[in-house]
Amino acid sequence: MTLKNYKTFFAVLALSAVLVFAFTQTGCGVYKFKDVSIPDSVKVVRVGIIQNKASYVNPQLAPELTEKLKQKIVSQTRMKQTNGDDADWDINCTITSYSFSTSGISNQRANTNRLNVGVHIDVRDNHSQQTKKYDVTRSFDYDGGLALQQAEQGLKTEMLRSLSDDIFNRIFSNW
Repeated sequence: MTLKNYKTFFAVLALSAVLVFAFTQTGCGVYKFKDVSIPDSVKVVRVGIIQNKASYVNPQLAPELTEKLKQKIVSQTRMKQTNGDDADWDINCTITSYSFSTSGISNQRANTNRLNVGVHIDVRDNHSQQTKKYDVTRSFDYDGGLALQQAEQGLKTEMLRSLSDDIFNRIFSNW
């Protein structure tokens, strides 16, 4: 065998060893997919209807955000959804703040306004009887010439996507 063949042989052998090591280290107690970390014991989740306890209530936000969060969990994890008492985790959220303010002024007029939405999250692990609490806040800027109801309609898709992403990431991505 020539020196070139030995080098190729050892390179393939080293690469094979690295691949075998990498594949044998997956699945050791924690399920990971797309930066999602879920213990193996958690297979069923119950997402409660999101409550809206902010001083100003957007009546469409809570029910639509509940559905968006449920869809995200089912589509991006291996977890099953339930409404029964057999859930491994109970996820309950509350919209705690929903406020708007001026964020930009030009020629002594508000030209940009900001809508701030805060959500409190409780995740109860029914096996360990422990509850983890998280909070997420997201801001959405809109044209200062729009009425709040117009801005809410225009921001609706972005609000649902961003808030459901933030809630999901806070619960499942350990960041």
